Amino acid sequence: MVNAVIYCRVSTNKDTQETSLKRQEEELIKLAEQYHFSVVSIIREQASGYDLDRDGMLQLLDLLKEKTVQAVLIQDETRLGRGNAKIALLHFIMKEGVKLYSISHNGELQLSESDSMVLNIVGMVEEYQRKLHNIKIKRGMKRAVAHGYKPEKNLKNLEWNSGREKIEVPVEEIIRLRKNKLTFSEIAATLRGFGYNISKATVHRRYQESQQSIESEEQ
Repeated sequence: MVNAVIYCRVSTNKDTQETSLKRQEEELIKLAEQYHFSVVSIIREQASGYDLDRDGMLQLLDLLKEKTVQAVLIQDETRLGRGNAKIALLHFIMKEGVKLYSISHNGELQLSESDSMVLNIVGMVEEYQRKLHNIKIKRGMKRAVAHGYKPEKNLKNLEWNSGREKIEVPVEEIIRLRKNKLTFSEIAATLRGFGYNISKATVHRRYQESQQSIESEEQ
């Protein structure tokens, strides 16, 4: 059985729009019945399609993140959003592997040629961003090792946390890598390669804090 979410939206808070919301809901329930979907939630909201900060939309995205929903039913793609907001939401939903069904298509949503082209471009950009990110991590790790850094000795219990994202900040390793003349960006990339969820700004801040602490102790 396919689990589905019904999403209805109108753009204003006028009382007259309540009729439109109700009509959307009734038509989408019929569409779900037509495809024998199990409707797990019905979301109704009155908000601008250009705005991403919508309670109903955020509720929908949370449901999709839980991986228990396989389809979203809408009147048409403009109910998700307008302009860039629509493209962003379409991209998110498709990345989650969720299918869109619309009343306007009486079935699975068929994207326009222009929307498909934009989404393809966004996908390519994301892929190259991932490649650049991985290249940066590899370069940082190679440079660290070339400067004598031995992660198997310095980073403890790596095998205990393989596949899990570490949230702690290894200050001692930041100091050690900095002494090996790595930049803050390279240190962050190196530590991310070992599973630490850490940014360049955090590395810089923690390093500065450690130096201030050392100076205070010396005084």
